[in-house]
Formats: sequence, structure tokens, C-alpha cells
Amino acid sequence: MRHFLSSLVVFFSLLIVGSTAVSADEAPKEVHAYLIGKAMTSAEVSRKLTDAGFEVLGTYLVNKKNKLETVIYTNDALKAMANKPERGFAGIGRVLVDGKNNQISVSNPVYFGRAFMQEDIDYSVFKKIEETLMNTFEGLTPSSDKWVYEDLADYQFMTMMPYYKDSSVVGEGSTAKLLEQAESYKKGKFHLFTLKLAEGKYLVGYELSKRTAKFVEKIGVDKAGLLPYTILIENDEARILAAKFYLAVSYPQLTMTEFMTIATVPGAIEQDLSKPFK
Repeated sequence: MRHFLSSLVVFFSLLIVGSTAVSADEAPKEVHAYLIGKAMTSAEVSRKLTDAGFEVLGTYLVNKKNKLETVIYTNDALKAMANKPERGFAGIGRVLVDGKNNQISVSNPVYFGRAFMQEDIDYSVFKKIEETLMNTFEGLTPSSDKWVYEDLADYQFMTMMPYYKDSSVVGEGSTAKLLEQAESYKKGKFHLFTLKLAEGKYLVGYELSKRTAKFVEKIGVDKAGLLPYTILIENDEARILAAKFYLAVSYPQLTMTEFMTIATVPGAIEQDLSKPFK
């Protein structure tokens, strides 16, 4: 009898352990948008990312006055995920070097992966990238910005505002022509990087005009890592995330009152990114 009871205890203990192991692989109820770490230079960030196996695509000076720089990176896992139809914006990750607040802000791949991959996300892939970043930049802590994980796949700032799927077409033509226009406009002055995701599919990093990019000073330089903006070229179209979606999902604590202070910015962004394809 004692042996039988002992066996039952072991059996149910294994069930509990097994259940815990499975739940540990499941997505959390809420996910933080950013992971905050100690200050370092963009060169140090780039070196750490490279040592961790990431490919650094470049560093973008967002705002000289506040010493804001975004380090853009990718890896094979991100590129594979982004190669799915209409999911190309998920192909890169970002680390903001924030000189004003004396910190770095790592865009959480789980948060933005869910927002950009929608129902096509493989949580385990983005969770592994997050864990690698946590190990690469020791001492990272979650920002106060967070959202319900499941709801990110259907994120909308307010009623009548765009969803992820409501991306804007800023150019049409052959892939080769669109890519050439994006890279050569104004002698390449605004082109920052080109990431090939597959044959005929590219993600292009692009600089906004200085006037347009100043919106981060109004609603928070701590999230300036959302710049540079990206243009997805595939299926003979050049597309950008709807600015009202992208700005809001990048600033999850943004109020409608704060959003109204930059009411003209979404239109200015689309205008800036349409110019190369005129």
C-alpha cells in the first residue's frame, strides 16, 4: 500500500513538472515593449550583437542633440520569419543608444514580433532571440510599456485607426526599379540599408526629413529606436507601415491628447517616403 501511494505521489509530481515545462514555453499574458540596460556606445552595442551571432546592418543617428542612435540588426531566424508574405517588417531588431537618459533600450523581439508577424508568429523563435539579447546585455529590465500579448496581433490605437494590415503603398513598379529608386534618390542621401529577405523581397531602411523626425522630441526620445522607418519592397510594390499604427504600437502608453500633438506627422511620414518613387 505504501509503495502504491509513493508511486502515485511520483506520478502526480511528474505530471506537475511536465505541465510546468509546457507552460514555460507558452507566451506570457502581457509583454513589455522594451528592455532597458546600462549606458554604452553604439560601437559597444554593435560589437556585443556581432559577438552574439547577430548581423549588424548599421547605426542611424536619430537625433544629435539628444545623442540618440539606433543600432539595427538581424539574423537568419528573423529573416526566415520575415520571408512570409506581408511579414517583412519583422526582419530586423533595434537597440536605441539613448544619450539623454543615459541608457540603452532594446526593442523586445517578442513584442514587435507579435505585432508584425500577427498570427504567423512562432513564439519560440522570438523568445529565443529575446533570451540571447538578455544574455548579451546583462542586467536588462523591462520598461513600463507593455501590452496583452494576444491583443498585439490585432492592435489598433483607437476606433477608426489602422491595423498592421493597413500598410500604405508608396510606390509601384518592378522590384528592381523600386529598389533602384529607393537607394539612389537624392544620390542615396536618405537610404540607410537594404536587407534582402528573399529573391524579389527587400526591406529598406530610410531616413525621414529632419523636420518630420523631430516628433520623437514631443512624445518621448526614450522610444526613438522606432527610427529609421522601413520600406518593404515585394510583389511590385513599396509599402510602409501605416504611421498611425507604427507610432502608436511603438509608444503603447501614448494618450490621444499626446497623439494629437503630432497630428500632422503621419501624413508627413508618408509624404517623405513616397518621394523616391515619384
